Amino acid sequence: MSDTYELYAIRYGHHPRKAAENFIAGDDHDTDMPLDYFVWAIVGADRTFVLDTGFDPEVARRRGRQMVQPIQAGLKAIGIEPETVTDVIISHMHYDHAGNLGAFPNARFHLQDAEMAYCTGRCMCHPIMRYPFEAQDVSAMAHRVFEGRVEFHDGDAELAPGLTLHYIGGHTAGLQSVRVMTKRGAVVVASDATHLYANMEEIRPFPIVYDVAKMVEGYGRLRALADSPAHIIPGHDPDVLRRYPAAAPALEGIVCRLDVAPRR
Repeated sequence: MSDTYELYAIRYGHHPRKAAENFIAGDDHDTDMPLDYFVWAIVGADRTFVLDTGFDPEVARRRGRQMVQPIQAGLKAIGIEPETVTDVIISHMHYDHAGNLGAFPNARFHLQDAEMAYCTGRCMCHPIMRYPFEAQDVSAMAHRVFEGRVEFHDGDAELAPGLTLHYIGGHTAGLQSVRVMTKRGAVVVASDATHLYANMEEIRPFPIVYDVAKMVEGYGRLRALADSPAHIIPGHDPDVLRRYPAAAPALEGIVCRLDVAPRR
């Protein structure tokens, strides 16, 4: 029988924006549709995994994003000391998912082969392709490779009983999502395989994309991996914090539990 995990979404940033910015074909409605920025904690009986590492205050300032709190503070709020974390999963190498590597001095990083090849290869010769990446994050990951602290994966992989990585692609060449067995069943943290519930539910892809066909096909893959559509967690939707209960009353709007049933 697979192990089960507690699963947390930790909000660390915010970006006010219009709906038209979140879909390839734009949107006919002049409505606000902001993004939230998350990292996720996967807490087992004997081992804790962190999924993604966010951006730091300097990157937030330079890119015009709001820093809600450093990721270290969010993790500590649920009892996780970053220096004790031994495994960090990087869904992909964009600036909002792969910063702060130094906050995890004792961790091994899990990354798809295709993602490292993408963010160090010929696509980065083009400004439009490299814009979502930070050179400092890519070089920091390269240093971890030379330190022997990166475990590369070529497609799907089991990290531990009840915890698996799944290659999706689309948004970037090597995007991976994570399937977590919880007490409510198999929950899939999509990361940017779908930024918002609407991207997947309405099949309206997000406009930052490497391969549109793979992105659209990825929606079906997420559904196949999860126990139900309600078990899929998008990467940037503020509604996640409204749908799921807070980890503690003081953490309302900051940290929510994904391993329990939604509030609605």
